[in-house]
Amino acid sequence: MVNPWKTYVKLSAVLMGSHGLTKGSLAFLNYPAQIMFKSTKVLPVMVMGAFIPGLRRKYPAHEYASALLLVVGLILFTLADAQTSPNFSMVGVVMISGALIMDAFLGNFQEAIFTLNPETTQMEMLFCSSVVGLPFLIPPMVLTGELFKAWNSCSQHPYVYLVLVFEAMATFVGQVSVLSLIALFGAATTAMVHSSHNHFLVLIITSI
Repeated sequence: MVNPWKTYVKLSAVLMGSHGLTKGSLAFLNYPAQIMFKSTKVLPVMVMGAFIPGLRRKYPAHEYASALLLVVGLILFTLADAQTSPNFSMVGVVMISGALIMDAFLGNFQEAIFTLNPETTQMEMLFCSSVVGLPFLIPPMVLTGELFKAWNSCSQHPYVYLVLVFEAMATFVGQVSVLSLIALFGAATTAMVHSSHNHFLVLIITSI
């Protein structure tokens, strides 16, 4: 390890909050609407990058204009979806907005770690943030009873274990790829690439 544990405690807290709000928002938003919200992450990433210590990034006006147009597209989509979707609530909008803010801080924080300490590897960041994040997840899962429900469900349907293993492998590859993009090209570029991927995913989902 080349970074102190307190760095990964902060990173894990934001990571767990982002994932929790993102997953929880699906109870109030349909999946295409959630993906469209996540696609606008590039704008808060650019804005927050100007305030993160160690980065203080400045972007040209045309890049902010491009990001703003993306947000305008989201607003138009949201207004249309609110009229037609049976699963659309302002509670979900607030939750996914909170997740966006945390995502913006997370990407810039990760870039700052790579910038201030170039010896940091993607494997260290992924492993340490996951290990530290485990204690954040267990208490709420125990208190809500979700841990025991999940355990019983997996026992009744053993094939779920294979699904979880496959999902963990896919998540590992995806997260290492994202961290590599952040280390090489920065949080804003990574957010833009991710947004393009999300738009493509929405088109596939809505055409089915």
